[in-house]
Amino acid sequence: MNYMPGTASLIQDIDKKHLVLLRDGRTLIGYLRSIDQFANLVLHQTVERIHVGRKYGDIPRGIFVVRGENVVLLGEIDLERESDTPLQQVSIEEILEEQRVELQAKQESEKLKAKALKERGLSVPRADTLDEY
Repeated sequence: MNYMPGTASLIQDIDKKHLVLLRDGRTLIGYLRSIDQFANLVLHQTVERIHVGRKYGDIPRGIFVVRGENVVLLGEIDLERESDTPLQQVSIEEILEEQRVELQAKQESEKLKAKALKERGLSVPRADTLDEY
C-alpha cells in the first residue's frame, strides 16, 4: 500500500481539474498546479462559479492562490461527466444580478424574522458582534 500522509497524498492530483469550496462560501474551479505542507493551493485557469437556483455563471479569475486554512473541500472533477449537469449556464451579468436579488430577498426575510422576534420580546445577536470561530 503506497499511502502518503497529509497533503503529500495530493501530489498525484497535480495538473488535474479540481473544485475548491472556500470557508467564505465561494466555489473555485481550476487546475491544481501546486500544493505545500500547509495545504496552500495554486490553481491555474481558475473560474469562480456562482450558483443561484438552477443557474450558474463562471467569473474568470486566472491564477489563484488559496491559503490552506480557507479550504473546506477539495475534489477532482471528472472531465467526462463535467458537461452532464442539470444546471443552466448564464452570463456573468445575469448570474450577478440573480445573486444580488437573492441576497436582497434573504436580507428582507431576516429583517422580518428579527422584527417578529423583537415583538415577542426576543433578540437576535447581530452577525458583526459574534466571534468568527
